[in-house]
Amino acid sequence: MEKFVINMNSNGEYQFDFINNNDEIILSSGEYTRKFMCIKGIESVKMNSQDHTKFNRKATQTNKRYFNIKAFNGRIIAISKMFDDKISCDLAMESFRSKATNALIEDRSNSRREPKIYQRAAAEMAF
Repeated sequence: MEKFVINMNSNGEYQFDFINNNDEIILSSGEYTRKFMCIKGIESVKMNSQDHTKFNRKATQTNKRYFNIKAFNGRIIAISKMFDDKISCDLAMESFRSKATNALIEDRSNSRREPKIYQRAAAEMAF
């Protein structure tokens, strides 16, 4: 099942990935200093994933393809992995759009405990 996974980087900051049902990372965020803000970032991605105008297709100099998603304020909130061609990128983007809103949030940021699974919106969670 598709999910957002929260991890803590070696510098103590939080970051999330969207992982598809093949356990491939499709999309990653930047770093957040607080876990709550990372979860809010996921909620923003979920909400903005339903607006096709929030997606931007990009190409590298070597013609690899990727996409990013922006928040309502125009800031990039997540960037996809690199794809070999436009069709693969477009298919991944459409799959992400259809699955993002119902994806669970798995918290792997504390490696000493079992991962937590969040099924509610960030506004309803107690930390």
